[in-house]
Amino acid sequence: MAALHHLVLPHRLLSGHGPPPVLRFSRRPRPLLHLLPCAAAAATRASAAATAVTAPSDAALQDFRRWLSSQGAETGSVAPAVVPEGLGLVAARDLPRGEVVAEVPKKLWLDADAVAASDLGRVCGSGGDLRPWVSVSLLILREAARGGDSLWAPYLAILPRQTDSTIFWSEEELLEIQGTQLLSTTMGVKEYVQSEFDNVEAEIINANKDLFPGTITFDDFLWAFGVLRSRVFPELRGDKLALIPFADLINHNGDITSKESCWEIKGKGFLGRDTVFSLRTPTEVKSGEQIYVQYDLDKSNAELALDYGFTEANSSRDSYTLTLEISESDPFYEDKLDIAELNGMGETAYFDVVLGESLPPQMITYLRLLCLGGTDAFLLEALFRNKVWEHLELPVSRDNEESICQVIQNACKSALAAYHTTIEEDEELLEREDLQSRQQIAIEVRVGEKKVLEQINDIFKEREQELDDLEYYQERRLKDLGFIGDNGDIIFWES
Repeated sequence: MAALHHLVLPHRLLSGHGPPPVLRFSRRPRPLLHLLPCAAAAATRASAAATAVTAPSDAALQDFRRWLSSQGAETGSVAPAVVPEGLGLVAARDLPRGEVVAEVPKKLWLDADAVAASDLGRVCGSGGDLRPWVSVSLLILREAARGGDSLWAPYLAILPRQTDSTIFWSEEELLEIQGTQLLSTTMGVKEYVQSEFDNVEAEIINANKDLFPGTITFDDFLWAFGVLRSRVFPELRGDKLALIPFADLINHNGDITSKESCWEIKGKGFLGRDTVFSLRTPTEVKSGEQIYVQYDLDKSNAELALDYGFTEANSSRDSYTLTLEISESDPFYEDKLDIAELNGMGETAYFDVVLGESLPPQMITYLRLLCLGGTDAFLLEALFRNKVWEHLELPVSRDNEESICQVIQNACKSALAAYHTTIEEDEELLEREDLQSRQQIAIEVRVGEKKVLEQINDIFKEREQELDDLEYYQERRLKDLGFIGDNGDIIFWES
């Protein structure tokens, strides 16, 4: 795993103020399959190089269509088809915006109810100690092992064995994202999946050879995890996790910017007793064209690469996460933690900096709190507890502000040094026409991260040059007391 970029304030800046606060450049902890990202097919046209997914045969697609029809799914307006992304949903006729194009009955969903109703139910229980994604992953593997005897055999037959998600990259391919936050996140996710696999391998898979007669490897389990991670819709998470065959074939298009949901779960039939997943068109679609959705407007390119295996050439997708921590060795640890918690924050704070956008609200305020010490420590006294955050929203002292500027700049330089290419070299590589899809993903992620790091560095470099022009706490306080005027001149009184 790539090392996280740790940097602490140099002691010379603290003037003996005690242990420096911790600043770490790393991805914020992300929810895994118990808090899944939005639905997805294997890839997207958003990436200039389409995912190299082996398309299913015509016979397999025909079996899948027949299976859907025989099981009561209504898909007359659209059809699954081979598209540049792999598989997608293509309109059979002109479709207006908001038209229902598919309804998939609940009996076809792979979810906790399907686990409970299967022969896995007796070992997984009605939830038990297993996370929902683990139970559903085991169901996928169990049904795949059953072959043609499985209810979901025609669906499982068209699923890709992997996508361009970074969890499927080789060690050589992962070297292309050396130094990135994406590499650390990818390795962390794989370690998490490995730990879950180790548990279920011993307690469920090996203990129930009647259900898993063949060998189930970590790669098999990782594949099932990847299927769920890339194909489950956003609100179907936690205990509601559900994989919806057919609907999950819909691909992403970055041109769709609406956050309006394109699906719903509703009742149908007599008294609405039959539950179906209903899919609608988010935009008008011409006959023969693909139906697309927006997976998630808020995901960064690193998150898109991890979850789905693509990136977008969109600066709003380029971001970098700054992690700030109140050090437990800080002599003012308890006071700083109390102040942070009183203002809706905690011991650790995550700030996502997006290319071309302002710094996140409260980031500088939190930095000032971390660096507070020495002659500024009086602001940590209980007397100021209800007002200190308000004071921290403005510069406290020159030393405090200088500490912030220097530590951020040093951290940016340290992080940039971890990459094995420059921005200019990456931009030249992106002009090549022979790039493989995973190469392009790697280059776009790392160049985006580096641009954000340079942006952060420039912001604080410019701020450092303006330190003499800033108004600090003591000056503001003297103005409030009437000892100096608005222009900074001392006011004298005659008796």
